[in-house]
Amino acid sequence: MTSVPAPAAAPAPATVAPTVAAGLPVTKGHGTQNDFVLLDDRDGALDLTPALVRDLADRRAGLGGDGVIRLVASSRLPEGAAVLAEDPAATWFMDYRNADGSVAEMCGNGVRVFAAFAQRLGLWDAADGALVLGTRAGVRRVRPVPVPAGIDDAAWFAVDMGRWTIPGGDDAVRDGFDAQVAVTGLDDVRPALRVDVGNPHTVLALTGPDELVAADLTRAPQVRPVPPHGTNVELVVPLAEQQGDDGALVGRVAMRVHERGVGETRSCGTGACAAALAVRTWAGAGAPDVWLVDVPGGTVRVTALPDGHVELAGPAVLVATATVDLAAVAAGASAGASDAAAGRP
Repeated sequence: MTSVPAPAAAPAPATVAPTVAAGLPVTKGHGTQNDFVLLDDRDGALDLTPALVRDLADRRAGLGGDGVIRLVASSRLPEGAAVLAEDPAATWFMDYRNADGSVAEMCGNGVRVFAAFAQRLGLWDAADGALVLGTRAGVRRVRPVPVPAGIDDAAWFAVDMGRWTIPGGDDAVRDGFDAQVAVTGLDDVRPALRVDVGNPHTVLALTGPDELVAADLTRAPQVRPVPPHGTNVELVVPLAEQQGDDGALVGRVAMRVHERGVGETRSCGTGACAAALAVRTWAGAGAPDVWLVDVPGGTVRVTALPDGHVELAGPAVLVATATVDLAAVAAGASAGASDAAAGRP
C-alpha cells in the first residue's frame, strides 16, 4: 500500500491563517445527511476555537452543520504524535468538533466525508490504496467500495472503525442491558446497552416503528448512570433479516439518534455501528455479522469483523465550497444569542 503524500509534497497550495478581510475557505459535505463544515488547515495555522466552531455550525447565522472537520497534518497536533507512532502513514489528522464547539473522539460519517475531501484536495488517490488517517480514537483506514444493489448513492466508502467493546462486560451481555434511559414521548424508563466504538453510545430497543416516530429527541434523553463524558443515545427497531448479494443473511434495523453536543442528527456513523452491534448482541449466537442501518438520512452498512473490529460503509457527498465572512457569522451568532437570552424567537 502506498502511503499518503507528506504535507510538503501536497500539490495544492499550503493553507494560511485566515483573516477577517480574506475570509475562511470552507467546504460543505455530508454522509447520509449527517452534515459537516470542512476546513483545509493542513499546516495547522487556524485557531479553531469553540466559538468559531459554533459560528460555522450555526444553521441560521453560519453555514450550518452537525460538526466541523479540520484536515490538518498529524505532525502539527499533540494528538498526532500518538497516531504517527501507531502508523507513520497516518499523515493527515481528522480534527473533529461537535456543533457546540466541544472536541469529539471521531465521527464515522465524518471519516468518509474527510476521505472525499482529501481526494478533492489531491491529498489521496484511492488507486494507491486505503487512506490512512489519524483521529482521537486512533488510526482509521478508508477505502472505496461498491454501492450495494438497490441503494441510490453515487459512491460509497468503507472504514475500519477499530475495536468495539461492551463496557459492561459479560454481565451486560447476559442481562442485555447496563443502563436506564428516559426518552421524552415514550412511556417508562427503558433498559439500554452501552457500546463503545471509540466514543460512548447507549442503545435501547423500541417496540416498533410507531415508538420510533413518537420519540421526542429535541430534548436530550436522560441516562442512568450518568456517563462521565456524555453519551450518544440510539433508538432502534429491529427489522426483518434479508439475503445479501453473497447469499448470506443480512440484518436490518431502523434508528434515530441523539448526539451529545449536537442533538438529534439525520445520521450518526458510530451510532449506526453501536445500534447494529447491540442488536447483534441481543440476538445471540447465529446472528448476522452484516447489518443495514436505516437512518433518516439514508442507509449505511455495518460489518462485525472477525478480529473484533467493526467496519462502517456508506456514502460521502461534497455539496459546496465557499468563503466565509468571519465577521458576519460572528455578528449573526452574537445577535442570535442576544435574542435567545431575551426570549425572542
